[in-house]
Amino acid sequence: MSTKDHSRAGQPARQQTQAQGALLRQAIHAAIAGGYLAGREVSIGRVPGVIIGYNIVRRGRFAGHRYPLLVRTALGVTKCAPAELELR
Repeated sequence: MSTKDHSRAGQPARQQTQAQGALLRQAIHAAIAGGYLAGREVSIGRVPGVIIGYNIVRRGRFAGHRYPLLVRTALGVTKCAPAELELR
């Protein structure tokens, strides 16, 4: 294998990671633009909560591009999508 072959070995994984990062950034920026700022009071159905930050996890069942918001409620902290929340 030449040096050229070694430099391309991780390229697909790197491109996937970069694409995931781009999706994550877009989701967080869209949430912020929609008024979902840290410290903002929200409700998940009838459960009140406060946005405490943003989910930066790139992979997994609750990845940040799907669930970009971290919300603290009396039941604990959860990851949410803006569509699941109501601004208060």
